[in-house]
Amino acid sequence: MEGKRPLEGRIRIQGSKNAALPILAACMLIPGKCVLRGCPDITDIECMCSLLKSTGATVNTAFPDTETVGIDTRSVREQRLPEKYVSAMRSSVIMMGAMLGRLGEVYVNYPGGCVIGERPIDLHLYGLEKLGAQIWIEGNHIHAYADELRGAVIDFPFSSVGATQNAILAAVTAQGTTVIKNAAKEPEIIELCKFLNMAGARIDYSGTLLKTGRIVIQGVELSRLHGVTYDIISDRIVAGTYLFAALAAGGEVTLENVPIRQLDCICDTIKTMGAAIAVDADRNEMTISACDRARIVNVPYIETDIYPDFPTDLQSPLLVAACMARGRLAIREKIFSSRFRIVEELQRMGAEISIEGDTAIVTGGRELEGRTVIARELRGGAALVIAGLCAAGITTVADSGYIRRGYQDIVGDFTELGARISYVG
Repeated sequence: MEGKRPLEGRIRIQGSKNAALPILAACMLIPGKCVLRGCPDITDIECMCSLLKSTGATVNTAFPDTETVGIDTRSVREQRLPEKYVSAMRSSVIMMGAMLGRLGEVYVNYPGGCVIGERPIDLHLYGLEKLGAQIWIEGNHIHAYADELRGAVIDFPFSSVGATQNAILAAVTAQGTTVIKNAAKEPEIIELCKFLNMAGARIDYSGTLLKTGRIVIQGVELSRLHGVTYDIISDRIVAGTYLFAALAAGGEVTLENVPIRQLDCICDTIKTMGAAIAVDADRNEMTISACDRARIVNVPYIETDIYPDFPTDLQSPLLVAACMARGRLAIREKIFSSRFRIVEELQRMGAEISIEGDTAIVTGGRELEGRTVIARELRGGAALVIAGLCAAGITTVADSGYIRRGYQDIVGDFTELGARISYVG
């Protein structure tokens, strides 16, 4: 990409990766046909579809709309998940709860994905064991079995999105009542519950989840669950990425199909840094204007935290925007221990960033220079693209396969906004 060009135009936000993946896993529980509309065309979705097919499910992507996926799990029988897919994507771990609920047994390797720090699955296993699963671990292999899952009180010591999803999936067909305390409150949790309730589950989260972190599930017979057609929500992290891209590079950008209510914290941060944001709630559109670069200044301090606070997935795009703003920002990473891997690449481009423990300190206002940089994980890779759009000269982002895990066509989107950017190789 060739940088130093403000972004102008309109783009549509894709469907949510973090909502689609657990809903695809939930299809394993449903002995029928489901149709998911708005699934993003990304490699993580391809990987989850391959996992489903490996169990005997039929997955159909041959719809006129390329973002529609059909899943038929009536012929599911295989309990072992292939290592090549499990090791490629951490979200594969949520198949455990669904397969225990459907088949009563699952063999799986420890999951892979982006290297962004310690991401143990202890809480996943804790929730499944509370529901009656027996779990054996031998080296890198996990074997889980349940003759009968039984409702239980699951009190997580801290909020975990994946562990909450696994507990929900296993509890749907468990005997009796399950109460999940300190459940994650992310919008993707609510979407999973909505989908399962539409398919015949009995999950009570309204009025309790956002206030108390409590979900109550009344187990149902597997035969009660039925196929549905469901629309995947739009991706708040992709929307946030493009908002920070406009903040960093300048210009005026309108985002269509935006989950407006999920972006409050991000929009507050961006407006505090000096950009203007206009919202059209009737059209689900949002316009950011960052044309007056003299107004773009850093806020003193931000820390990542669980929803609805500032998301860890947007920490890297914020770092790039902070490099371009005037003043100093300290950002503390509270979720993952190794999410500052992008800093070394930004420093090579001329950024002034120092790391003190779990906090990155950015002194903005220095011009970035184009370089060949390496994407080491999904969100950091997208942030390096933003840095290239801001830098003088040519920037090449290597190992961009990480970016394809979560962004449907980041090059096409930025091209629509006037960027000089293309795929190579």
